[in-house]
Amino acid sequence: RLGPLGAYRELRDGLDPAAEVAMARQVKLFYFYYAQFRHLMTSMPPSMHATDYDPDDNRHDLRPFLLNCRWTRQFRAMDAEL
Repeated sequence: RLGPLGAYRELRDGLDPAAEVAMARQVKLFYFYYAQFRHLMTSMPPSMHATDYDPDDNRHDLRPFLLNCRWTRQFRAMDAEL
């Protein structure tokens, strides 16, 4: 349940400065593509639902699916911590 800045802070512990820059680049790339393709994870083929709740059912996934792929505030905060 971490965003880009929280994920970067968790992953950078114990890294040297050059590796921190590479880690920041990887986190930015991951969240860019995650935001760009998140809406594709919400589509589901029509099927019969025998119960109100099915673990494979996306109706109960309350995460937002339209995200700004630029993450301007979070990426700026990551750059400031480098």
